[in-house]
Amino acid sequence: MRIYRQFMNNPLRNFNYLIACEETGQAIALDPFNGEAMLALAQQEGLTIKLIINTHEHHDHIEGNPVVQAATGAKIWAHKNALGKIPNQSHGLVAGDFIDLGSIHLTVLFTPGHTPVHLCLLAKEDTAEPVLFSGDTLFNACAGNCYNGGDVDVMYDTFVSQLMPLPDSTLIYPGHDYMKNNLAFASAREPSNNMISYWQDQVSAFAPDEMPIMTLGEERQYNPFLRLHEKSIREQLEREFPHLGLSDRDVFKALRTMRDKW
Repeated sequence: MRIYRQFMNNPLRNFNYLIACEETGQAIALDPFNGEAMLALAQQEGLTIKLIINTHEHHDHIEGNPVVQAATGAKIWAHKNALGKIPNQSHGLVAGDFIDLGSIHLTVLFTPGHTPVHLCLLAKEDTAEPVLFSGDTLFNACAGNCYNGGDVDVMYDTFVSQLMPLPDSTLIYPGHDYMKNNLAFASAREPSNNMISYWQDQVSAFAPDEMPIMTLGEERQYNPFLRLHEKSIREQLEREFPHLGLSDRDVFKALRTMRDKW
């Protein structure tokens, strides 16, 4: 399996992905925002797009579907709860479904929160690091927002049940590049964390399409939404929210509220 990441250079800073089988030259177009750009990338790499998968129904993750489908005849798959929300969706996926295309072997995770229909894709092979295509659920140094049809309590449940159990070696491929801004937010929540300042320095001069592919283990070192037990994060939140509860859920929700206003 080979992964091609393409930065869209749009105001929402989307990443699009081609997931390719090196043996057959077949590929999956994941969340195409710009259909022409997706087709051009496939042609450049000698790939044939056989399937379109959308992590969720927001326009910036499906806008390129019609162009890609018209040119390739690829079917559109998304979560079953997205049927009727994504035009021309032909198949509804559920948690635990397997997607196989040549050497590509993906498992569907149901990850609501950003929207009620969100899914992530997990590639896990014995000979390579697991790969998570996290859409708008997990970003570098942040969690996805919940203010456009989402639910922060559901997002917390998704983090606990679906993301936190994944191994540290899991490579993260998010739906957008917000890394610099997210690290600035993380630094404001945990100023004493040296790993945050380290990564701020590392990526300071990087263009969006140069952003590193991080592991979940690295995210656990600086992503406040994966550091809910950290004393300094909790103490600062308690000063700002005097009636804040002590549960991890309360901390997660308070962090998301702060990030919404950042």
